[in-house]
Amino acid sequence: MESAGCVSYKGTMFRLAHVSDVHLGPLPDVTYRDLASKRMVGYVNWQRNRRHILHDGVLGHIVADIKAAGVDHLAVTGDLVNLALDAEIELARLWLEALGSPADVSVVPGNHDAYVPGAFDKICRSWGAWMAGDGASIPAGRHSFPYLRVRGNVALIGVSSARATAPFMANGFFREDQSHRLGALLDKTARQGLFRVVMIHHPPVRGAVPQHKRLFGIGNFQKTVAMHGADLVLHGHSHDPTLYWIGAGRNSKVPVVGVAAGGQAVGGSHPAAQWNLLEISGHTHAWSVRLVRRGLSGPTIPVGELSTTQLTGRPERTVENPAV
Repeated sequence: MESAGCVSYKGTMFRLAHVSDVHLGPLPDVTYRDLASKRMVGYVNWQRNRRHILHDGVLGHIVADIKAAGVDHLAVTGDLVNLALDAEIELARLWLEALGSPADVSVVPGNHDAYVPGAFDKICRSWGAWMAGDGASIPAGRHSFPYLRVRGNVALIGVSSARATAPFMANGFFREDQSHRLGALLDKTARQGLFRVVMIHHPPVRGAVPQHKRLFGIGNFQKTVAMHGADLVLHGHSHDPTLYWIGAGRNSKVPVVGVAAGGQAVGGSHPAAQWNLLEISGHTHAWSVRLVRRGLSGPTIPVGELSTTQLTGRPERTVENPAV
């Protein structure tokens, strides 16, 4: 990946990778004290289900494919861990170091990263370098989101929807304070003529996930985007490769792109692991964005191209790859 100081990213095209919900495993040793909280529910779920379908072997293939693609930047939209144990948070920091420098990798937290009270502050201390805006004057924390990074002609804006919730709940939250700060950043980057990418963990659209996993503040988020404008929204959480549109009027609609879980093995209830490649080119009022989905389609088939979709610049179309 190019360094943050570079003005040009492979000529006129910016290539942005998007991965989410890696759920790094296996779980470290857990004490009874660790489980005296919501973690008990998550621990049982991991032992019964997730440990069989989410594992590092799959994620390793996805990361290797991203690195081989030579992208300009990588967006990670949350859920790096499972129960937000101290050992998990440290493992995720080491994984991020191997993934890329903080200048080349942008992270927003997910609900599993803020699984229990106090976990959010711990991940901010540990992963703060990957969740800080350019020239940040305060450490990563509740009030540092949304953050802004500018790479070439692309503005990367990281929003936090993560907060500890009750057992059996996995909701996200987007409140007025973040809404005001996001609107200001969208206006600022619009004046600079930048392509504006908003990163958030929970899908900011209705019906994308069950009620106990939904984002509180969907209307607030969509209103902010409609008022101030954006060019692309990336999210995780659903574990599905989805495409939605928000905004008023066909010409002002903003694509909202989800991705399959980065550690999902073949054979689960959701699609196997994938990552998104967003190819961004053009200039203000004439952007062109192509979405390429790459991932696993079988237990013995290597990571390959699954589909391509022209999001803007030409009429929307999706082409499935018959060779995969």
